[in-house]
Amino acid sequence: MSKESQQTPDWGPSDPEAAIIEIRRKDPRYAADAYRFAFEGLDYTLRRYLKLETPRHVTGPELCEGMRRLALEQFGFMAYDVWKSWGIHCTRDLGQIIFNLVDAKLLRATDEDRIEDFTDVFDLKEALVEGFSFNPPE
Repeated sequence: MSKESQQTPDWGPSDPEAAIIEIRRKDPRYAADAYRFAFEGLDYTLRRYLKLETPRHVTGPELCEGMRRLALEQFGFMAYDVWKSWGIHCTRDLGQIIFNLVDAKLLRATDEDRIEDFTDVFDLKEALVEGFSFNPPE
């Protein structure tokens, strides 16, 4: 998945917040903050987890791991509860959020990207509760 850096008439809404409201109208399973976190998670995955100088396509498992690390960094031992409150119960939910953003033209996917790429990447409770430590992941 990748962010579109320049808005053009045929790509992406001019108001991402309005687009998130519309996404939630069609699919109310996930909180608006989950969508905002997905953008942060993509940026974090590229810059901090993968440490890329030049952006590139990110796979589903890479994005899940980057988002997991960001959640632990931002929310600490509450990460699991925060994600649950947003409607995220498994890594496939992360994929559904990403693909909802792709459908709204807020993110791009390749022809090879599939929702199945996000299935069972890790167990959320194990990764966010048992994986928590007071030392952030490197």
